[in-house]
Amino acid sequence: MYVKIAAKLLKLLARYMPETKVEKTRRLKAQAESGKAEQAAKPIFVKFGLNHVTTLVEENKAKLVVIAHDVDPVELVVHLPALCRAKDVPYCFVRGKANLGKLCHMKTATCVALTEVRREDFVDLEDFTKVCKAQFNDNVTLRKKWGGGIMGIKNIHMMAARQKLRDIELAKKANMA
Repeated sequence: MYVKIAAKLLKLLARYMPETKVEKTRRLKAQAESGKAEQAAKPIFVKFGLNHVTTLVEENKAKLVVIAHDVDPVELVVHLPALCRAKDVPYCFVRGKANLGKLCHMKTATCVALTEVRREDFVDLEDFTKVCKAQFNDNVTLRKKWGGGIMGIKNIHMMAARQKLRDIELAKKANMA
């Protein structure tokens, strides 16, 4: 089942492939010749690049984040799932950074993000959003909680001494007032 969803997701992302340099120059020349450069709507493309995607998630502009499963070193993208959960942005993992790279006219891409889609693809985006939230964002078994918040004896004594100093300071301030 996951393979079918991934294939559909890649087809959706393929509809929003960024234009090549040649296509962009043609589009800009056509706009300049027609004189409607100010009125032209901004084309909708998939956004790529780790820093760009991270910024989009932080600014709550990303609607869906797709991360490659085979990023090396993994420390590059390890912050994205936690950030997406914190900002309530749906995310998912896709097999192969080369698959994401094809979407961006590059050899490989670590992650891509959709910020907006055309009206006819809105239902598909909503479906993928629900699936990704269920499988990744809301999946409690994926999250591991490290440590139990139990302090050692030295740390307990140190924290007690600090609290005692705070209590003394508060008592002095209360007596002065």
